[in-house]
Amino acid sequence: MKLTVVGGGSTYTPELVDGFARLRDTLPLKELVLVDPAADRLALVGGLARRILARQGHDARVVTTSDLDAGVDGADAVLLQLRVGGQAAREQDETWPLECGCVGQETTGAGGLAKALRTVPVVLDIADRVRRANPQAWIIDFTNPVGIVTRALLQAGHKAVGLCNVAIGFQRRFARMLDVAPADVHLDHVGLNHLTWETGVRLGGPEGEDVLPRLLAEHGGAIASDLHLPQHLLDRLGTVPSYYLRYYYAHDEVVRELRTKPSRAAEVAAMERELLRMYGDPDLDEKPELLARRGGAYYSEAAVDLAAALLGGSGSPYQVVNAPNHGILPFLPDDAVIEVQAAVGRSGPVPLSVAPVDPLYAGLMAHVTAYEDLALRAALEGGRDRVFRALLAHPLIGRYDAADALTDRLIAHNREHLSWA
Repeated sequence: MKLTVVGGGSTYTPELVDGFARLRDTLPLKELVLVDPAADRLALVGGLARRILARQGHDARVVTTSDLDAGVDGADAVLLQLRVGGQAAREQDETWPLECGCVGQETTGAGGLAKALRTVPVVLDIADRVRRANPQAWIIDFTNPVGIVTRALLQAGHKAVGLCNVAIGFQRRFARMLDVAPADVHLDHVGLNHLTWETGVRLGGPEGEDVLPRLLAEHGGAIASDLHLPQHLLDRLGTVPSYYLRYYYAHDEVVRELRTKPSRAAEVAAMERELLRMYGDPDLDEKPELLARRGGAYYSEAAVDLAAALLGGSGSPYQVVNAPNHGILPFLPDDAVIEVQAAVGRSGPVPLSVAPVDPLYAGLMAHVTAYEDLALRAALEGGRDRVFRALLAHPLIGRYDAADALTDRLIAHNREHLSWA
């Protein structure tokens, strides 16, 4: 089995490789190709990848290349984890929206739109080249904003599934609180990428006992603290929102915080410099502890599970993925990309049915879905007016003066990545 990682020079990659090594029985990998235009990073990451596999007795071959076409040739699956513009672009995404009184974040709001505009054309070009190399290859998208990027891939007819680590993070956290194996925890997870709620936590499978009320009663304080939300809000909701909901539920508070501390991008850039220095140590043959602070917890396990299921291995029968709605959430268009539990096999994900969604959540999902539709049009067709319309539609913006000012800043900071600007 051959798997290609586009963006293989990312500091995330050793986390992924560690998962391949530990979970070899789930995904019998024979060749891992890391593709990245940054030769210096690729050499460091590729060297550590080989040492991690060797330490754990895994015989997969690791190939590093800057040649995308050669890298995807013959791949059974291609995992996308690229960042167009690098951490420098991310830092811009997190700062200029604050000038207009809006959240600066790399996957939602104005910063998220900027990332979508930079990313969608690049990803679609990569996907076209994957299809020419192997029409049967699956594309697993971990590149943010996952919902918009996955929708772009699906609309273009690609075999694609979106993946996020939010759900697996909740699964692992709840399993520890319940003192059970993670595989015994099934989430009633519903929403859009980075806009999700856990409406139930079931033991043993989709029909198992819902223990979410017990979790909230016994561990509500700890859960709320992790999310940086007040416990009384979780008690009133009776659900567990993802931590991205804080940008909506506590917008002004978050803006004040972001204005008084270094950007997350600056923190990550510093971590990346240290990680790359560590990766260059020829004696390092395991992922360093610092990598856990980089983000993407359990990313490798989610990716291995999904790839194994898609390629006929022994992946979990139910997984949370980003896939077409197709009537699962009746208040959204069929071609909207939703994030829910699905049965995953060789033919792709089949979302499980979802209980009726509270209007409190359905309304916000519908609002953000409309924004994502406009964002995708802006990414595919360009134009200042399309950017303005997407920003005006976003629930974190919604004011014409702010949308106008943000449009000017977005274009100014991203001109080199926008062919139409």
